[in-house]
Amino acid sequence: MISLAGRDIVHSWGKFVLTGFGLGLLIGVTLTMAGVYRGMVDDARALLNNSGADLWVVQRDTQGPYAESSSLRDDVVRSVRGMPGVARAASVTYLTMQVQPTPTTGVPSVVPGVGDVRAMVVGFEPGQPGEPGYLVAGRHITQSHYEAVADVRTGFALGARIRIRRHDYTVVGLTRRMVSSGGDPMVFIPLKDAQEAQFLKDNDAIVNERARTATNPALNRPGVPGLLEAVQASQANNRFVNAILVQVRPEFDTEAVAAPVRRWKHLEAYTRVQMEEILISKLIATSARQIAMFLVILAIVSAAIVAFIIYTMTLGKIREIAVLKLIGTRDRTIAGMILQQALGLGLIGFIVGKVAATAWAPVFPKYVLLESGDAVRGLAAVMVICALASTLAIRVALKIDPAAAIGG
Repeated sequence: MISLAGRDIVHSWGKFVLTGFGLGLLIGVTLTMAGVYRGMVDDARALLNNSGADLWVVQRDTQGPYAESSSLRDDVVRSVRGMPGVARAASVTYLTMQVQPTPTTGVPSVVPGVGDVRAMVVGFEPGQPGEPGYLVAGRHITQSHYEAVADVRTGFALGARIRIRRHDYTVVGLTRRMVSSGGDPMVFIPLKDAQEAQFLKDNDAIVNERARTATNPALNRPGVPGLLEAVQASQANNRFVNAILVQVRPEFDTEAVAAPVRRWKHLEAYTRVQMEEILISKLIATSARQIAMFLVILAIVSAAIVAFIIYTMTLGKIREIAVLKLIGTRDRTIAGMILQQALGLGLIGFIVGKVAATAWAPVFPKYVLLESGDAVRGLAAVMVICALASTLAIRVALKIDPAAAIGG
């Protein structure tokens, strides 16, 4: 039976290989889509790990800085630091925006061909939670203004100048695997600079706001000197942050530290488990459903291709199958031959697909994580699909009349 299937494959080798190659590309796309989902989950966990936090304190009735907008006064961090069980606490801001490279003589700003980069700009306090966990080149931020650390996926070179809102920053360090929940690479700058970038208005808007304030009689009282200046100064400064990252002392339970924050500070405090659930179960859930539907469609298309090819090959061998029946070959042997051809086609397709997915995964804009477990499950699924797809050809083969071998 094996020799019969092998001879038939050798006889139709060209068609068999081309079909396997086309099927392999489909399988490669399928493995890549699974890898994209795995990469999204891994990016979400890396985001939490790299933050260095055990608790995320955010605005009440919000789900944290990665899922939705959150706004806190920046002086809240001082009261959080004084709560029992808190080892360290620091304010952070997050702002997704286009970061522009600034041409600098003698220093390449970005990888050739890269222009503006969509990035998440993170404002943090050096030496506190929220700082980049490790660097692959350069150094950490030491100045209070106008220095930045960028993820390598931004394409920014060490020493490059980049424009964030109205100011230029020098990239002094490069890090890796620091991406947002949406997959955007991160750029880290000092907290005060980030607050200004996130909330400060442009010059014309500031002038208009000051003029509007000056014409308000409630804010510009002749008998209250200094009131107008104080109001205008408060409008020009931003005193808000998006979250507070908290590190808990080892001897304290994280949930026990979070409870009084929720009760007395009227804020939301999420533990690592809760934040991971928000990122994976809610933010990534929609993408996961889309990927699952895409995988189902690819499986149906793959099954249709295998069924069509095996069916066509079987119709082209009606006389040969009739001869086999005429000389007494059992139906089980003929069915096994067709099944082996289908499984062989699936095996070739899977090998091509695995090689293709491994080859193009590094050039994907999103992180693609190809796990060996997914490959094993993928191989099993391909074999099952090919086996099911061969049933149509087997039914046709078993209905062939032996008389067809002699032209009957």
